Amino acid sequence: MIRVLVVDDSAFMRKMISDFLTEEKQIEVIGTARNGEEALKKIELLKPDVITLDIEMPVMNGTDTLRKIIELYQLPVIMVSSQTQQGKECTINCLEIGAFDFITKPSGSISLDLYKIKEQLVERVIAAGLSGQQKAAAPAVIRPEPKRIAKPVLSQSKSGPGRHIVCIGTSTGGPRALQKVIPKLPKDLNAPVVVVQHMPEGFTASLADRLNHLSDIRVKEAKDGDAALNGCVYIAPGGKNISVIKNSGGLKIVLDNHDTPSRHKPSADYLFRSVGKLTDYEKVAVIMTGMGSDGTAGLKDMLASGNVKTIAESEESCVVFGMPKAAVKAGLIHEIKHVEDIAASITSCVKKERV
Repeated sequence: MIRVLVVDDSAFMRKMISDFLTEEKQIEVIGTARNGEEALKKIELLKPDVITLDIEMPVMNGTDTLRKIIELYQLPVIMVSSQTQQGKECTINCLEIGAFDFITKPSGSISLDLYKIKEQLVERVIAAGLSGQQKAAAPAVIRPEPKRIAKPVLSQSKSGPGRHIVCIGTSTGGPRALQKVIPKLPKDLNAPVVVVQHMPEGFTASLADRLNHLSDIRVKEAKDGDAALNGCVYIAPGGKNISVIKNSGGLKIVLDNHDTPSRHKPSADYLFRSVGKLTDYEKVAVIMTGMGSDGTAGLKDMLASGNVKTIAESEESCVVFGMPKAAVKAGLIHEIKHVEDIAASITSCVKKERV
């Protein structure tokens, strides 16, 4: 049973979230709190496994409360975000601080609209609870050397210095993981980098702005028709699927509304499949922390096209070892890397010099 504390200054939201969660047999709502100060007292008293935490509250806001929870209790926290620009920016900040994940409050106050978040809420609370249980049970380990899993299928090109492209897929835990990867990439990286981060519409712009501020390499939210240029990171916008195609001797980004079997928009599978068609490019595909298996089918197609190096984030550094685990189990990964080592691996793969 996953024990949950619901924290929100709105009595309506406290009741609605509690009702959604208690309908799930694996979840027990053990209490509620109206603000951060009250939440900290209830955590000490009730010992929850997971906390849902509103961002905008009186007395002590969600960001300050989150910092205290992580400092004192190391518990997984699901942020409940508003759709305002300030709410979006605060959400990205909370994910970087260490929140497990977030859900968005529906734009309207009609209760029927709130059912849109029920599936996401239950899924993320269960994942957070299981993640917390696994970490509590895991013994302390010395960080292992990166594992080499399969024989790389990078091929030599006879046409001189090769052209490269890097693609990354991630979900839960991704914003914090990307913060440990993107800022380490050199501004003159010899490849464009295209990132799929599972997020709703509107939040990816704040993520791109934040990463751009932290990085030497340029980071932007991708726009339809953008030229995919070396030394630039393109974050797929929430609510759209992203692909990369050849265009006038270079590469172009295409955004569309096509549905995918994974139901994610953006979808890592969708991106990876498009990149797999760039047969005269050296491709680096990275799959990082996240729930589910998005990316695995796309990696399979990409590997069939050749000229690919695949990297998965290690279980040790993942918030959720779901997407990487699925790709590893399918035998599609060449190297498993700790998140701190992924940028160096990407950089070494796209150096101009051929080995």
